[in-house]
Amino acid sequence: MNQRSVSPTELKFFLSVSCCMVSVIMYSPEVIDHFERPRKAGAMGSPDISVQTENPACGDVMRLMLRIEHGKILDAKYQVRGCVTSIACGSALTEALVGKSLAEAGNIKREWLVNTLGGLSHESMHASHMAMDCLRLALTHSAK
Repeated sequence: MNQRSVSPTELKFFLSVSCCMVSVIMYSPEVIDHFERPRKAGAMGSPDISVQTENPACGDVMRLMLRIEHGKILDAKYQVRGCVTSIACGSALTEALVGKSLAEAGNIKREWLVNTLGGLSHESMHASHMAMDCLRLALTHSAK
C-alpha cells in the first residue's frame, strides 16, 4: 500500500471543502434564506406583549414582541442572540404570526415550524423549541 504525505496546501483545501460541505448539509436552503434575510427582526416600540426565553444549555436567547388588537396579531418582531437556526426560527415564526388571531397562533405546532424551515438537524432542533416556548409564553400573557 502506497502512502504519501499531504502537503499543507492540500490539507488546507481539504479542510476548506469539508467545512463548506458540512454547512450545506447542516442547513436547508430555507434556514439559510431566513438567516441571511431575517424577516421581522428588531425591536418593537411599545409592544403589547414582550416575552423572553433562553436555552440554558447553549446560551441562546430569544425575545418575542407582539402588537395585538381585538384578538388579532397586527405585528410581530423578534430579537435573538444565538445560532443560525435560532435566527431562522424567529424569522419564520414572526412572519407567520402577523395577521393571525390569537387562537390561530395557538394552533401553530413546532413541527410546522421545522417543516417550514426545510427540516432541522438534531443539533439545531433546540431553536424550534425555544421559538415555540416564546410563542406559548406570549399567548399565556395575552390571556391575562
